[in-house]
Amino acid sequence: MYPFWLRSLGVVLVGVTMASAAIMTLQQRPAIKSPELYQQHYADDSFQATLQELNGSISSSIASAHIEPVQRADNLTVARRLSLGLIGSGMSLEEIRAFELVESNEQLNWWTDVLLADPRWSDYFSQRFVRAAVGTDNGPFLLFRRRKLNTWLAEQLANDDVGFDEIVRDMISAQGLWTDTPAVNFVTATMDEGAERRRSDPIRLAGRTARAFLAQRIDCVQCHDDFLGTINFVTDARIEPGVQQHFHGLAAFYAGTVVADPPFRGIIEDGRPYRFQFLGEEEEEVVEPQVPFSQELLPKDGKSRERLASWVTNPENLAFSRAIVNRVWALMFSKPLVEPVDSIPLDRPVPEALDILARDFSGHGFDIKRLIRLVTASDAFRRDSRSFHEEITEAHELTWAAFPVTQLRPDQVAGALLQACKLTAIDDTSSIFTQLRVFGDGRDFLKRFGDRGEDEFEGDAVTIPQRLLLMNGKQVREGTKVDLVNNASSRIATMIPDDERAIEISFLCTLNRRPTDAESRIFKEYFGASQVNRSQTMGDIFWTLINTTEFSWNH
Repeated sequence: MYPFWLRSLGVVLVGVTMASAAIMTLQQRPAIKSPELYQQHYADDSFQATLQELNGSISSSIASAHIEPVQRADNLTVARRLSLGLIGSGMSLEEIRAFELVESNEQLNWWTDVLLADPRWSDYFSQRFVRAAVGTDNGPFLLFRRRKLNTWLAEQLANDDVGFDEIVRDMISAQGLWTDTPAVNFVTATMDEGAERRRSDPIRLAGRTARAFLAQRIDCVQCHDDFLGTINFVTDARIEPGVQQHFHGLAAFYAGTVVADPPFRGIIEDGRPYRFQFLGEEEEEVVEPQVPFSQELLPKDGKSRERLASWVTNPENLAFSRAIVNRVWALMFSKPLVEPVDSIPLDRPVPEALDILARDFSGHGFDIKRLIRLVTASDAFRRDSRSFHEEITEAHELTWAAFPVTQLRPDQVAGALLQACKLTAIDDTSSIFTQLRVFGDGRDFLKRFGDRGEDEFEGDAVTIPQRLLLMNGKQVREGTKVDLVNNASSRIATMIPDDERAIEISFLCTLNRRPTDAESRIFKEYFGASQVNRSQTMGDIFWTLINTTEFSWNH
């Protein structure tokens, strides 16, 4: 048995080593890089003109509802919204400190562009768009590579020279092998690998194309005409009710898509016609490729999927621009301009704001970063979710007179939780060990917490198992325990002796705001009454803040 003084010395040495490791981790990280000339994006005359038109349109809607818009939110609140919307997590203490060094009137534009230059943004948005385009199923094991599709789409989104129309054209028309031509996975996701000749599923692809890229829920007319009149198309200023031919004409574009023989050539076109037996008919008939509206925009020549891709992404096809704008708005607000996010009527009025942004989107090369800047610079995005003068009603949120309070999506809860327990940003500059651990923990958390699937903007009530997971789950327990190397709570307790300052930092890490005087006083009293060591006490405070309602909501 070692003498007491030697054991004590060992404990001290271990503590010093752990503290040194923690400090070195902070010192070795590169500083957050400020985007070059980011002000130019916002100073551009056409950008400002569209922004003013957008704000004016929403202000008119608010005035028509005879309500008053609420005051502007503080910058840290808006910055948290930006992080949740663009990368799916809250801000780290490291990012907040960098944010506070920027002039107040430039902070939000600066932070938006910092995130748009961060690989986390393109990776997160690629996952959201892939989910909309191919669903959440794993697809055929041998023919579908979701990771390849995610990575390719992230690279395209990060490339300022690639418009979103080009991305979608590639997904619809791509040929080649699913491993080295990732865009083709949009098609292979629907294939049956057990079939003798592996072919795409035209019906599923028609539904995916209509919903993800045109915001048209026309699935129901694949079986019968729309007897209720809920689906209408406008062609040559005439309103045509939805019929089976509208859906199956769209499906016919995908009929000839097949795996080559030999398969190393990947996906090819073999010219196979599309056949279908319509309701009331006695036998199948050949259905020619046909689009359900704006037929004049469809090229007459070329391969079927190439023609369809050109029609979908035509700058004059307002449905395409509307669909993407509505989804980006939903990602940033957690609520679309038109609900559901993938169902925008062609025969009825839509919010003017949707068409203002759609016209700008198509008129500026389908630049998705510009679209995001417009949405996040709008008055609607920067308003508070509460008012100090009147009660917030449903009318406030419907007219965007107040920022809508929404439950975080499961992926955002996971991201915010894992980030809250770290002082530095979890990004591509983090150690490989941190990245692997966070990836595993995040996947495990989502598996237990539950996923909303494709309808991720359909808000569900918080369930008891979800609340229990935040209270007792492994990720919260591991993230708040005494661990000087890995956990923010232990580092703060060790390196910040002043209780009030330590409490303030814990609020910044978890809720991305400073505590009120009352909150600070309550937690200072808890510090004074605590019977456990300082690190454990700080872990308890982190646990409490993570389990607040505020932590799990966007506001």
